[in-house]
Amino acid sequence: MPEPLYVPVLPTRPHASAAYRRLIPDIQRGVTPLWTVPQRTGLPPAELGKAFRADLDAVTRAQRYQPAWLDAPFVSETQFPVLAPLLRRVVAVAPLRPVTGPLRPGPQQRWAWEAARRSGDGLGIRVMLPREWDAETLGHVRDLLVQADPAVRVDLLLDLATVLPDRPDAGKEALRALDALLPLAPWRTLALIAGGVPQSAADLMSEGMRDEPRTDWSLWAETLDTGRSYLDTLAYGDYGVQPVSALSRDPQPGRGGPSWGTLRYTTDRSYLLAKMLTRGDERTAHNRAMAQRLLATPGFRATGTSTAEAWIRDCAEGNGGTGNASTWLWVGNVQHMTYVVHSLRSGNPA
Repeated sequence: MPEPLYVPVLPTRPHASAAYRRLIPDIQRGVTPLWTVPQRTGLPPAELGKAFRADLDAVTRAQRYQPAWLDAPFVSETQFPVLAPLLRRVVAVAPLRPVTGPLRPGPQQRWAWEAARRSGDGLGIRVMLPREWDAETLGHVRDLLVQADPAVRVDLLLDLATVLPDRPDAGKEALRALDALLPLAPWRTLALIAGGVPQSAADLMSEGMRDEPRTDWSLWAETLDTGRSYLDTLAYGDYGVQPVSALSRDPQPGRGGPSWGTLRYTTDRSYLLAKMLTRGDERTAHNRAMAQRLLATPGFRATGTSTAEAWIRDCAEGNGGTGNASTWLWVGNVQHMTYVVHSLRSGNPA
């Protein structure tokens, strides 16, 4: 069984750190997050620093005792001087490994290598593959590794980004990339990451609940079937229960927002998307009805499985609240991460 076992890409947001903290210890030991600072634009330096600090503090509290990665792929060269001292403090107090990648700004790459050298806990190399694999990407990764101190252990985080049914060859592209990248370095960790949760557009949710295929999990099964020699050391990764685009969406403060959100539940082969109301006279009744439908789904697991199943049961039975957008995100992620770890440990690829 590879180490780490499961690498979810999680935003450095309170709902994600709350989900990680709510995992039972046995499941948490199988989860090594790739914490990702979300995009922030249009803020003056003082406000930007405050926002970054809030993002990182939540992760630091959650990740004090187990290693994980910390990445800031959306930070520009002008923003990095604000973030760098905060990252330095976080890496010093928590077992968080810095991450960089090809074509990142030079200051970010140099900072990451130096931080990894100082901490002695290694560096994550995040290679994005949103489309086809090409030799140019290979060259960029090689150029990045030239900067390496031989004493710094490196982790390969191959990130396919969004993998939905309109991308049937993603698995083949992933294998092409892995075959090319493996000889470049003595990688400590190999992780294959893909996001398969679709955006919950209103026209897709007209019936209140929708079933979507787990294309990211199918890709994983397809990869395992190839019999490559390195598969025994390859870790599975995904984006939890959020679409990939959620990370690059600039968090905006203030009231208002959409009148509905989504509670997602992971089954063997699909994601169940339940439409939940955020306001209105029918909100409570509607949300309890959605929880009841999830509870009655054949793929629903015992309420003792995680705190997520217990929350859904209490919501359905009227013994608790009906939640809000942050609640539905932590519930969905706790349930999803718990199920993925159980599946990987049982050797159930699909």
